[in-house]
Amino acid sequence: MASFIPPTLASETIFSIGTFEVRNTLITDVFTLVLLVVVGLLVKRKNYQLVPHGIQNFVEVLVGGLFDFFNSIVGDEDKTKKFFPIVATIFFYVIISNWMGLLPGFGSIGIFEEHEGAMTLVPFFRSNYADVNMTFAIALISVTACQVFGFSMLGFKHYAGKFFINPLKNPVGSFVGLLELMSEFSKMISFSFRLFGNVFAGEVLLLVITFLVPFIAPLPFYGLELFVGFIQALVFSFLTLIFLQIATTEHH
Repeated sequence: MASFIPPTLASETIFSIGTFEVRNTLITDVFTLVLLVVVGLLVKRKNYQLVPHGIQNFVEVLVGGLFDFFNSIVGDEDKTKKFFPIVATIFFYVIISNWMGLLPGFGSIGIFEEHEGAMTLVPFFRSNYADVNMTFAIALISVTACQVFGFSMLGFKHYAGKFFINPLKNPVGSFVGLLELMSEFSKMISFSFRLFGNVFAGEVLLLVITFLVPFIAPLPFYGLELFVGFIQALVFSFLTLIFLQIATTEHH
């Protein structure tokens, strides 16, 4: 007899292509990318109009509002234009993939497999960020972008100089530089587990509530998860923007 078992920390393999394992979080990721591409194609299907309407109007308001918000933080429109593509992409990707995890069937439709004498559900779809590999990949992109912008806007010598300082001339500065270098690696860890922990906890909460008291009781929690998904996307993109701003600010 099948019984409720909370989702595992690791994503599950649905099928394999040769030696490549296709996991349920990867399937969700593909759907997320397809959705973003479709929306992008719909926006570009016709030439932009001076008086926007329909989906063009919605996208312009959304993107324009997001740009103004980020620009108010950076305080330099030229810098914001350079940072905006990657920061906005992270925001939209994280929020869409988070919200897709709340759609009917995510985490509840799949196949039952016997594991250690018990029947467990292997869902076809799980939220991307219930897999720490995905959160780490986004964190790696974010931190790498900081280094790329830092080197390109400040120059190799000036940017690297904040990490590598001659200990004989400035022992305190050398120690601070070492801490700065270590902090770049710690950003990836903190980014990864912050997003992973919040999404995985929300996934477990919704499944438990749905299993115990179906239909009505989970509705407030779905609203909460919508809000948390938005906050997570905003925090991740906001922190990326702050780190980009710090990385491209000259140190004296």
